[in-house]
Amino acid sequence: MTALLRYQAALLLRSQRWLAPFAVYAVFTGIGIQPGDRTLDSLGYAAAGLVPLTAWLVRICVTAEPPAARACAAAAGGPARVHAAALLTGLGGALLTGALAAIYTLLVGNPAGHAPGAAALAGAVAVAVCALTGAAVGAVCGPPLVPGRGLGVLAAALGSLLALVLPFSPARGAVSVLIGAARAGAAEPAFAAGASAGALLLAGAAGAAACLAGGRRG
Repeated sequence: MTALLRYQAALLLRSQRWLAPFAVYAVFTGIGIQPGDRTLDSLGYAAAGLVPLTAWLVRICVTAEPPAARACAAAAGGPARVHAAALLTGLGGALLTGALAAIYTLLVGNPAGHAPGAAALAGAVAVAVCALTGAAVGAVCGPPLVPGRGLGVLAAALGSLLALVLPFSPARGAVSVLIGAARAGAAEPAFAAGASAGALLLAGAAGAAACLAGGRRG
């Protein structure tokens, strides 16, 4: 699996298709996060933006290879493992981006009475939850479950929006925890343990379904 992850990461970097989602996310965070803003509010904002970013990156990774190259990789490593490596590569890129955004937020934000360590931990949880939720959206809205590009992009956009507004969404729960703690002025932010478990289950189920479908297609 390590070799497949390196292969997928190299495909992503060389394709330069990652530039568009990262540029959009950089503009999103640059506009929405200003020096002196409340740290927890800004962390919630940065985490929320990871949902569409991750869905976008995952779709890029699962469609990066030409069909012939995909067939060769599937023959060597197994179609399900190749698809899993693509999903994990997209998730890993989003987590790295979210970590950088969280570090920037912690450096320029106003703690407003919150302990820096607690704020950092709450932000890390929200980043992970939102990235996992976005990965689930990207997995079910990309090949082989949704093979068409236009339909897949539309489904990923709609899925990302629903993931941020539906009451039972792990991403909405994690972001709401941060925003609620910032507004309440609590000394310690609450941690979204339920959202974390939900995001892991959601991402695992979506990824398994996509890999199983990819294995059968392969």
